[in-house]
Amino acid sequence: MLNRVVVTGLGALTPLGNDIKTFWGNAVAGVSGAARITHFDPSLFRTQFACELKGFNAAAFLDRADIKRTDLFTQYALAVSDEAIKDSGFDFEKMDPFDVGVIWGSGQGGMITFEEQVTEYARGNGQPRFSPFFVPKFLTNMASGMISIRNGYMGINYTAVSACATSNTAIMDAFNYIRLGKAKIVITGGSEAPITPVSIGGFSSMKAMSARNDEPQRASRPFDVERDGFVMGEGAGALVLEEYEHAVKRGAKIYAEVTGAAMTADAYHMTSTHPEGLGAARAMQIALKEAGITMADVDYLNMHATSTPVGDLSEIKAVVSLTGTEKTKMQIGATKSMTGHLLGAAGAIEAIICLLAIQHQVLPPTINTETLDPAIPANLNIVGKHAIDHKVNVAMSNTFGFGGHNGIVMFKKMN
Repeated sequence: MLNRVVVTGLGALTPLGNDIKTFWGNAVAGVSGAARITHFDPSLFRTQFACELKGFNAAAFLDRADIKRTDLFTQYALAVSDEAIKDSGFDFEKMDPFDVGVIWGSGQGGMITFEEQVTEYARGNGQPRFSPFFVPKFLTNMASGMISIRNGYMGINYTAVSACATSNTAIMDAFNYIRLGKAKIVITGGSEAPITPVSIGGFSSMKAMSARNDEPQRASRPFDVERDGFVMGEGAGALVLEEYEHAVKRGAKIYAEVTGAAMTADAYHMTSTHPEGLGAARAMQIALKEAGITMADVDYLNMHATSTPVGDLSEIKAVVSLTGTEKTKMQIGATKSMTGHLLGAAGAIEAIICLLAIQHQVLPPTINTETLDPAIPANLNIVGKHAIDHKVNVAMSNTFGFGGHNGIVMFKKMN
């Protein structure tokens, strides 16, 4: 018999706030995290804005040595894992360290470190001068490694990589390891620090990002007829997943139960989703079956909805293939309209949105959607510009990544 799995701790570091309380407050208020890029001079780039963190200070929780030997994406991971572990209210020192694991996610890993070191090499006329921390700083698995080193967790430990589906992949894996009895607690989630010249330049050259440089706060507009691409974001989200009986025994605060998770592949295109959403639809079907429910039972769907012309519609088609054309109770939200797209960390902060929606029975808005694309069926309920009160027992979070990766996770309110 499989173990039940619940969420007992959360941590957030996002363009809307550097902790759970601030993040949720600004999400419900419909605040945009977008502004002109400050990490570097973006004047010569097609896209000159992003959703950056505000006021992040690594020195507030890391000593100078740890800052020197970690990339920013790892620093973000350490910050949110600290918050989530504290939020869980458990003394991990009393556990067998082999019962606690870390399954993290990052799509790009140490992009900043890699870019800086290669640039420095080029400026040095080919002289091979590299930091001894170069390799460990840019390795994508270093975030999970450093979380375990910082806390002494000796259980399952690795980093998942599936582009923008990465965090949901990590959450799904953590869910499965606990269900199978191979861990009692797993720290999971994702972190990304992609706002660099090379990363912005690369996505800009693909014309995947919005170029609304004159109005960045209105640029991420999922489902809108004038959407022109996603807005890059940065940050991290952490969840503490725990075996249900273990959590109950210690009297833990439980946000919700993880009831289903699934992945499929589009097997279609390097960067484009399947036009009919076939892979996405199948992943949702599998997750629903695992949870023992149908799409009619879902109260809130946080869609991947990055604000690209093709991607938004393919996901809509996938949803309609499961809901049919009848009006449903399910409300659909697209919170990337506020946070931007955090790539490998997107699923983590959107899973947190789902969990807080269950806790507070409130759905954050989808801002900037002014003229709904006429291709979107009228039977779908898109959360508008303002937060709404809504009964949420079951929430689903969708993520999709370059390479055709589809990752779905589902949460249910504890009765």
